Amino acid sequence: MAVIPKLPPRAWLIVGLLWLVGCFNYLDRVMITTMRGSIIEAIPMTDAQFGLLTSVFLWIYGLLSPFAGFLADRFNRSRVIIISLFAWSAITWLTAHATTFGELLATRALMGVSEACYIPAALALIADYHRGATRSLATGVHMSGIMVGSGLGGLGGWIAERQGWSHAFLIFGLIGIGYTVVLVALLRDAPKEQGSAAPLASAPPPVQLREALASLFSQRSFVIAIMYWGLLGLAGWAVVGWMPTYLNEQFHLSQGTAGLSATGYLQAAALVGVLLGGWWADHWSRTDERGRIYVPLLGLLAAAPGILLASSLNWLPVVLAGLVLFGLAKAFADSNMMPILCMVSDSRYRATGYGVLNLFSCVIGGLTIYAGGALRDAHVNVSGVFQFAAASMVVCAGMLFFVRFRVATDVTKPEPVPVQA
Repeated sequence: MAVIPKLPPRAWLIVGLLWLVGCFNYLDRVMITTMRGSIIEAIPMTDAQFGLLTSVFLWIYGLLSPFAGFLADRFNRSRVIIISLFAWSAITWLTAHATTFGELLATRALMGVSEACYIPAALALIADYHRGATRSLATGVHMSGIMVGSGLGGLGGWIAERQGWSHAFLIFGLIGIGYTVVLVALLRDAPKEQGSAAPLASAPPPVQLREALASLFSQRSFVIAIMYWGLLGLAGWAVVGWMPTYLNEQFHLSQGTAGLSATGYLQAAALVGVLLGGWWADHWSRTDERGRIYVPLLGLLAAAPGILLASSLNWLPVVLAGLVLFGLAKAFADSNMMPILCMVSDSRYRATGYGVLNLFSCVIGGLTIYAGGALRDAHVNVSGVFQFAAASMVVCAGMLFFVRFRVATDVTKPEPVPVQA
């Protein structure tokens, strides 16, 4: 008798559907950073104010993420995803009609509210479907959609140069609204596990936010994960928020070329990284459960020198090579954060837990982007922010050594299917 773990039906279809949603999620949020010149020309503002457009999104997105994750744990995950996509796509379309800094800031704040509900629900839904040795790879495939969306964010600067800054928001807002119809027809929550049905009287009570937070924060490893993910957010958002401007000014590239270079090279490498990191972690975890820890740890130690190269030298090919190394190696962490969370927390609260992680990551990331703008207004070279980001990744790698898994690592292991030899 051989034992083969069986995935629930539609497991990979769900990953494919969410791949496109993740792509839209990051494209819509990132493209504003690649059209700085066009926006400032149309709506005058300081660099600190331009940085605030991304910072306010991140702060609101982060602050609401724990509650958004709780909604996905308490109610229907797929329904939360569908509503979130429709809402942020409509707000993306609305952004194109802003004519003042206040209106633009308001739409970015609303974008933070609507997008907060997506990532915790999506990653929890993927973890529900992929309960065994495909979890990191499935997460990595989904994250590759996010990388593609971030890379395509450079189209914002390209379209802004040719059609005006608002045109991209109109196009991608309408595409997202249309894709909502596809999700309504195809996206479903994971089926209950075989043999897990229980009489109504013994059914577990609905998830409560206070109980979820108490359970999560009682785990020392979850607290370490918060600090780890927060510092990693500093590194990631520093590069996303200010690398297009850095390349534009340091190498005198056009706005469109700088935006496509900063996002394109970085996210193309990250696309490979999330797939490689997911596959490697799944393979390693078959012989050592801490494989999902060791893969991102090694990745961060490789990513730190990459961002130092990208921010310290004046030869563009070497700078782009540094961006590629950073994007490739840092992505190992992206494909393994939810699998690690599943192993250190109660399975009922994994979306809430990821929302808490997002809170700290986005608040710190928003402060980093705003600080970059303030430094520029004070005529300080923003490359110092990148160097601090490199140091933070080394610290993050050290933190991973102290993560310990729960005794019952995952209460949603798949039912084995006996197969005659």
